[in-house]
Amino acid sequence: MSKHQITIEATNNPSIVKFNSNKLLTQGGSYQYNNVDDTKESPLSKQLFHLPFVSKVFISANFIAIEKFDIVEWSDIQEEIRELVEIYLNQGNPIVTSAAEPKKNSIEIYAESTPNPEVMKFGSNRLLTEKDFEYKNKFETTNSPLASELFKYVFVKEVYIAENYVSITKNDTVEWDSEIINDLRQFIKTYIEENKLIIDETMEVPKAEVPTTDIQDLEGTSLDIAGILDEYVKPAVAADGGNIVFQSYDEDTKVVRVILQGACSGCPSSTVTLKNGIETMLKEMLPNKVSEVVAINE
Repeated sequence: MSKHQITIEATNNPSIVKFNSNKLLTQGGSYQYNNVDDTKESPLSKQLFHLPFVSKVFISANFIAIEKFDIVEWSDIQEEIRELVEIYLNQGNPIVTSAAEPKKNSIEIYAESTPNPEVMKFGSNRLLTEKDFEYKNKFETTNSPLASELFKYVFVKEVYIAENYVSITKNDTVEWDSEIINDLRQFIKTYIEENKLIIDETMEVPKAEVPTTDIQDLEGTSLDIAGILDEYVKPAVAADGGNIVFQSYDEDTKVVRVILQGACSGCPSSTVTLKNGIETMLKEMLPNKVSEVVAINE
């Protein structure tokens, strides 16, 4: 049986650091402990509160976040905590008991139409995932119980889960009417309220058929293009339930290739958006560097 491997991740809050595990910690839901008196049903949190600098403990499906008091710096203590947590977990000690109550969240799900008539966006007031996941069929949903459940609807063709929304692509057997939309909206709302697992981000999933490049591995014009897409384009397409991913840049032909996901994939207006929007923007911001933008899965 594989062991827990804990890695350290900084957050936007300098007082909070996340300790990520390569294995699932809980089967859904999240747990927050504000002091040692709250930790009756969380032996791990109780151990952490024995450290005088620990202010709060937050446990989720694949990470433990700790908020500290200002009496110490993370750089001085984070490696020690990482080792402590890793040893604790690998000894088989419990994280939370079966009686632990997940943190209660008021869940709101709203449905929005998208420029793609086949796709409906279901937005949430709760974080669903820290990464984006696209599922073209039910066989790809090994790491997402939510996506697997959605494919049980016979009209669901594709599922795209992003930070705070789910985009669902339907097939031609139905139209988006109020009954179907409300049924899906209520299902997603209930699923989240019951603290069921949405994504197991510790699982390795098959690589996409179309390879992409991590922005951290880019340089030069490729890095500039990816940066522009992230800053100016992604927020706009996310609002429409989709995503755009930089795939490659050819320095000789100056052709930019991108991947469209969610509502953008197969959208009738995507060609217009690419040519009149994204391509024009890149040409203006990077003079003489871009000749064309092509969506390889349009």
